[in-house]
Amino acid sequence: MFEGRPRDSCLVSTLFTMPTHQETKWSFSISAKRAFLNNEDETDPHRRKKIHKLAEFSNLDGGGGDGGDGSSDSGSLIPGMNKDDSISCLLRCSRADYCPIASVSRSLRALVRSGEIYRLRRLQGTLEHWVYFSCHLNEWEAFDPRSKRWMRLPSMPQNECFRYADKESLAVGTDLLVFGWEVSSYVIYRYSLLTNSWSTGKSMNMPRCLFGSASYGEIAVLAGGCDSNGRILDTAEMFNSEDQTWSVLPAMNKRRKMCSGVFMDGKFYVIGGIGVGEGNEPKVLTCGEEFDMKTRVWREIPDMSPPRSNQGNGMSAAAMAPPLVAVVNDQLYAADHAGMAVRRYDKESRVWVQVGSLPEQAGSMNGWGLAFRACGDQVIVIGGPKAPGEGFIELNSWVPSHGAPQWHLLGKKQSVNFVYNCTVMSC
Repeated sequence: MFEGRPRDSCLVSTLFTMPTHQETKWSFSISAKRAFLNNEDETDPHRRKKIHKLAEFSNLDGGGGDGGDGSSDSGSLIPGMNKDDSISCLLRCSRADYCPIASVSRSLRALVRSGEIYRLRRLQGTLEHWVYFSCHLNEWEAFDPRSKRWMRLPSMPQNECFRYADKESLAVGTDLLVFGWEVSSYVIYRYSLLTNSWSTGKSMNMPRCLFGSASYGEIAVLAGGCDSNGRILDTAEMFNSEDQTWSVLPAMNKRRKMCSGVFMDGKFYVIGGIGVGEGNEPKVLTCGEEFDMKTRVWREIPDMSPPRSNQGNGMSAAAMAPPLVAVVNDQLYAADHAGMAVRRYDKESRVWVQVGSLPEQAGSMNGWGLAFRACGDQVIVIGGPKAPGEGFIELNSWVPSHGAPQWHLLGKKQSVNFVYNCTVMSC
């Protein structure tokens, strides 16, 4: 959850995979592009074939207007092809290929770094969903479910606002936003996929923590939370990653913090949390609210918060994590960490129906440290049991359209910490 702005060399100039049995080094520079294309560790034959083909089209050996740094200055995307066909070819590549592609020529580098290629991917529906998570205060990693690769992001700079792990994060467009709060000090750090660097993000109109949030394409909505005085908020804001701006939305019907947010059916929903009861006392909320993006009106929905197996056992609501929810194909699912159950929300009858169980290794501490996220057409669960001084986390996936939960192990790595933060970037 931090930032910094390393020297601008290549898109992923310092990105490395984690040490696993599939260890693959992702260190690129313009002068080393040929070494990448011949890297024997790149075992995916289809991926290598696409990159080699692009290299041939772009006269990688220096023909066609080579610049002093070895990159083509021809001005075209792929020599011998018109722009539309060139872009069509690029859209078929994995987003992991865009770093070496960007090193081929200045025109390709400009296309990738402008973010235009990702906007076109979104319009075409060619999205890849990578999981970004943090198990350490200053460190973030990414996991590509398709290639099963672990990747390390640059370290975030030190900041007092990030002394503790319970900070919010959100992926929107090609940005990863991490929100830090310390007493009255507040900061947002922004990681850009386009530059592989951290920078200070634009502050909200009303800084807050413990809010509910979700992203949809290049926009995100944040609702509720509390301010520096601990006052629970009913306000909401929308972030546009295209122009890096925040805009104020109409207020919700209820004040709430420690809530969760999702997009479903083109609308934003805020679910559960802690509100304000009689005498200004904290009150557990079971309702949700729906925000229509077209009419800009909030509508309260009773009993939308998923039930929890340990409700009523005297545990403070503040000790439990916000509702663990995820939306796949416009269906809302929830994880009950205490009962190790998975539930689906029936939108017609407005009731929660149990559909199966969580993975056996989905350990948590009152829900903290367990990530339950939508990842394309899958639900991803990240967690794991802990032992003194050692432990591991697991990434398990389930495709709801295939029936009741059948969890498949995607990846596993050593970790002495829980998952502090987790989000999914779709681009």
